[in-house]
Amino acid sequence: MLQVNAESNTSRRCKVIIMGASGRDFHNFNVFFKKNPNYEVVAFTQTQIPEIADRIYPPELAGELYPQGIPLVPEEDLARIIREKNVDKVVFSYSDVSFEHVMERASIALANGASFMILGPRDTMLESEKPVIAVVAVRTGAGKSSVSRKLIRIFRNKGIRVAVIRHPMPYAKDLKKKIVEYFRTLDDAYEKLKSGDLSIEELEEFEQYLVNGFEVWAGLDYERILREAEKSADVILWDGGNNDFPFIKPNLMITVADALRPGHELKYFPGSVNIRMCDVVVINKIGPAPFENWREIIQNVQTVNPKAKIILADSKIQLDAPSAIRGKRVLVIEDGPTVTHGEANLAAGLLAARMFGAKEIVDPRPYIPSGSILEEVYKMYPHLGKVLPTIGYNKKQVEELLKTINRVDADVIVSGTPISISRVFETYGLKVNKPIVQVKYEIVETSGYTLEEVVNEFIENYLRR
Repeated sequence: MLQVNAESNTSRRCKVIIMGASGRDFHNFNVFFKKNPNYEVVAFTQTQIPEIADRIYPPELAGELYPQGIPLVPEEDLARIIREKNVDKVVFSYSDVSFEHVMERASIALANGASFMILGPRDTMLESEKPVIAVVAVRTGAGKSSVSRKLIRIFRNKGIRVAVIRHPMPYAKDLKKKIVEYFRTLDDAYEKLKSGDLSIEELEEFEQYLVNGFEVWAGLDYERILREAEKSADVILWDGGNNDFPFIKPNLMITVADALRPGHELKYFPGSVNIRMCDVVVINKIGPAPFENWREIIQNVQTVNPKAKIILADSKIQLDAPSAIRGKRVLVIEDGPTVTHGEANLAAGLLAARMFGAKEIVDPRPYIPSGSILEEVYKMYPHLGKVLPTIGYNKKQVEELLKTINRVDADVIVSGTPISISRVFETYGLKVNKPIVQVKYEIVETSGYTLEEVVNEFIENYLRR
């Protein structure tokens, strides 16, 4: 636990604001603050999440100390709420941000009289009754899920049952519906999408598991989620979100680094925690990256975590119809978190468009409807350039996304998001006016040490005792 300033000496409950983005913040509350009579959480601030001004963390989740629930407010209100509520501590609880970003928020807290706090693994990790393997990353979009999918295929081929538990993204207005989520099939997921209980961003995280016949657990109460998942599993696999560290204590931890973003392993929070804690580092996307990039990452890993084993790997790109791109004017759509706060400037869709000979990448910005969430996203993330992120927290925003797509003067869409974007639109009764070429990608190791060996060692060390 990192803490700046001393504990309050007053006898009243210590007033707390938890800074988050609908994920780590709720978990930190559940495991550390919910039943703690020494603290009073007065608000969750939220970043990256639209339309949260009237929302609360409901009393059914907040517990008996919070009969009215806890308000969710925009992060922009942080300084005002510290002053108005006489807040003692601000607890930073979200991920995939620079060290500068974290300390700027710390400065706001301290300047307004509060202490600044970060809860660490010992205070927040749950203990499992089953062996746990965790896959996390240096930055979002590095390739965690493709590593996780390969691991569970290896386990399945060995007859070992794996429960996949996914980092939370509970963006629905009614959080009571997100306490424990269990996805068995794609139909399950798309029914929740249609009802408004699931967003595109959530679907992007686990659609490929369901396509490949794997079931996924997610939600809000990870103690309950873990205990349910343990009932039918030999192994728990934690698939992390953004670049957060695990909610469940791992027996073995894999951190994925991105060869297209060298140096980020030492400059972003909490990815730098992950690179220092892990047992194995997978350096992904070495194919399109200069040798100097992954050499820099290797040197950084060896400096801060010399015991970690290193796997070199690439994301093998496959297309349904490569000829549909060649010589065409294309609109590139990418996984939202990867290219927004993940800051990736070369993701799967753009890489595929270049590899397979697109004549032109068409800029979607002139076609974005005025006042839409996409307009705000491009202001917030100007590095996006000609890439269109899949932003859609509700039906209205999905309609704005489709309106933009249908307006763009292009021959074909190249979709780098792992979801079927056409099925998303069909779920809402909407239709795309251009053909879509779907990009698929899977992890391929290029070094001597492989994920198969990781699994074999894990079985030997934790399943055969």
